[in-house]
Amino acid sequence: MNTPAEGAPDPRRRMLPIVAMALFIDSLGIGIIIPVAPKLIMELSGLPLAEAAPIAGWLTLSYAVMQFLFSPVLGNLSDRYGRKPILLASLAALAVDYVLMGFAPTLAWLFVGRIIAGIAGATFATANAVVADIIPAERRAKYFGLNGAAWGMGFVIGPVVGGLLGQYGSRVPFFAAAAFTALNFLIALAVLRETLPPADRRDFSARRANALGALRAMRRIPGALAILFVLFMYQIGHDTLPSTWSWMTMAKFGWQERDIGLSLAVLGVGTAVVQGGLVGLFTKRIGEYRSALLGLAGGAVGFVGYATAATPALLFASVPLACLIGLTMPSIRAILSRATPANAQGELQGAIAGIVSFTAVIIPFTMTHLFSWATEHDPPYPGAPFLAAAVSLALGAAVLSRLKVPGR
Repeated sequence: MNTPAEGAPDPRRRMLPIVAMALFIDSLGIGIIIPVAPKLIMELSGLPLAEAAPIAGWLTLSYAVMQFLFSPVLGNLSDRYGRKPILLASLAALAVDYVLMGFAPTLAWLFVGRIIAGIAGATFATANAVVADIIPAERRAKYFGLNGAAWGMGFVIGPVVGGLLGQYGSRVPFFAAAAFTALNFLIALAVLRETLPPADRRDFSARRANALGALRAMRRIPGALAILFVLFMYQIGHDTLPSTWSWMTMAKFGWQERDIGLSLAVLGVGTAVVQGGLVGLFTKRIGEYRSALLGLAGGAVGFVGYATAATPALLFASVPLACLIGLTMPSIRAILSRATPANAQGELQGAIAGIVSFTAVIIPFTMTHLFSWATEHDPPYPGAPFLAAAVSLALGAAVLSRLKVPGR
């Protein structure tokens, strides 16, 4: 990779705050619609809460299938054409998605919007490829974590804004999300500079640009398949929260849009603190391996707290432990990135995004159906999805504890 002379600052590092801002605005747009999505689904379907929840799972499934199929494609395209055009395409597609969902006269239009966003949704993977372009391998976990913190801060503000705007109609937050994403696109278009030099690019290969090709590429990393299993277990917990939090808190505590938005803001603050500060501190002090293990174990205990909390106070008491899950992904990304050459970082991040999308195909669909089943039975148990997620995180921690990986 082309780098500055020893000791000279890399001018490309000026792009890191711009990419972080893009992630912040992107997650702000996503967070805005979370508190009102259940209400819009119920309006369009005419179904009550428990019966409408599986439709949210189908919507997420349609998005995740497209992510699974196209994330490796976009990752490889960014290795061929650079990071900026892929990021811009992703933001443009998200803006279109929010407009479509805002105007949607039927549930079918919601699905069209989610499919479009899933095809081109490469913001996070591309942002992490930018980090890998610029930052030395031994320091990447910190910057992967900072990207995650920027994303998390969007969820601090987004759900609050969405909850407040939702009082004026369930469609208003979707148009606000479209406006924020369009602003993000314009900023990136005007300010963002390419971070992957032409000399470090490689030809696009259809053989690599698919999930199986991505798995073959990652197989060269020692213990990669076991690490991917740990990632899968982590993602079960990660995907359970956004897919069922609104439904669970509505069923348990009778919360409305404003309550859901404020609670998600609390979770966003916790995520930002962990990924923006603790990832760098912990990986420096105890290494990437132990940081990932701590994240899985803390998340498991916190999710048990979510599942069993009988009052909002007990729910929020579990937040600090649950938010430790944010240590996991940056640490594992860093472990894998360290073993990957410069001209394949986009492929790696696309592969991880594809694997993450594969779990997103299964988990929101499964957990919303589990919520529906557990809520309709006597006695109802709306916390069932979080209990299942806690088991998966504990299993991931058990597997990781037996692996021999660099930095252990």
